[in-house]
Amino acid sequence: MKSLVQFGAGNIGRSFIGQLFSRAGYEVVFIDSAASLVQRINEQKEYRIVIKKSDMPDKEILIRNVQALHIDEKQAVRNALLNADYVATSVGASALAAVAPILADGIEFRFGQRPQQPIDIIIAENIRNGAEYLKNLLSTSLPEGFPLDAYVGLVETSIGKMVPIMRREDLAQDPLVLFAEEYNELIVDRHGFKTEIPTLCTITPVNTIKAFVDRKLLIHNLGHSAIAYLAYAAFANDLRLKYIWHALEKPDIASKARAAMTQAAIALTKEYPNDFEISSLNAYIEDLFVRFSNRALGDTIYRVGRDLYRKLAHDERIIGAMILAAKHDLSFDAIAQVFNAALRFRATDEEGALFPRDADFIAYISSHDIESILKEVCGLSLKDHVESIVYHRLSSLCEKIEQD
Repeated sequence: MKSLVQFGAGNIGRSFIGQLFSRAGYEVVFIDSAASLVQRINEQKEYRIVIKKSDMPDKEILIRNVQALHIDEKQAVRNALLNADYVATSVGASALAAVAPILADGIEFRFGQRPQQPIDIIIAENIRNGAEYLKNLLSTSLPEGFPLDAYVGLVETSIGKMVPIMRREDLAQDPLVLFAEEYNELIVDRHGFKTEIPTLCTITPVNTIKAFVDRKLLIHNLGHSAIAYLAYAAFANDLRLKYIWHALEKPDIASKARAAMTQAAIALTKEYPNDFEISSLNAYIEDLFVRFSNRALGDTIYRVGRDLYRKLAHDERIIGAMILAAKHDLSFDAIAQVFNAALRFRATDEEGALFPRDADFIAYISSHDIESILKEVCGLSLKDHVESIVYHRLSSLCEKIEQD
């Protein structure tokens, strides 16, 4: 049986990548740092995914042919990589730096045993320039002169699947169960593979992966976050407003989020004229609104909006979209309104607690002015002409709102 080694047994690792490969006949070996999760997977040897869709009965998928290794099981991880047909990561951009030395060790071990059998790594992370980023991380852990470019395929992806936070009562019944939406398309860089592209039912190889990564980040992620931030800013005192679908029932929220997404879409057509037309991106936006409105998924404003330090960073959904619009001398006022709303985001989880890094972010902005936030959090440089345009527009907007 063919095998996939999947680093990360979390939401995307299990509900998406592991699911696709398992259903295509692969054995899936999860590598994770959570000992209890590893133990549970090995005890059950299967897990359930429940597909949620508004006004439709739940559809249950049982994923079999799975096992798990703890990331500290060095030789076992090496052996898994030695025998793998493909490798994938779904650990989050911040955790890739910790995973890379372990991955590099396994690659070096495999090369020593099977130098004629290159390996492809599917980078199932929501990051821009993921192949370059992972290559740099691997290079620092591999011996000098290692043929990384020839032996390892670094395959960037665009990951659009939405997986909500699981409720305690659901996990109490089955700790491995995952809820997910029906959407299942895996967009991959066809040029990243050293071996054959795997035959999966919903895999879509593309020529310009950067365009599709940016489409996901600057339309999907921007729009999703916009709904959360705008809804919280407008209805923070409405305790009933918990879910994204509920926020979209407010016409003003939906209109403002659509305006921001449309401004980003226009910028994308200028940046990638050979890949996108505005008609296709408008259709993409409308499909997203249908998916965002999925009541059965139960996606919360808290989950979608949390992690402000990351989501307000330079290359992320909001600042990145404004930089792209400014680069092409386009309007980005609707996106700027999303930024302003994000600064006021204080949503909490079901226990009433802020996301830990958001508590840090709120403490930071309470003692710093907007100029410091734009420079230090958003990474905007006044020395860059395009970035200075975004900087001054946001600075003026926030100052005006404070005065009002």
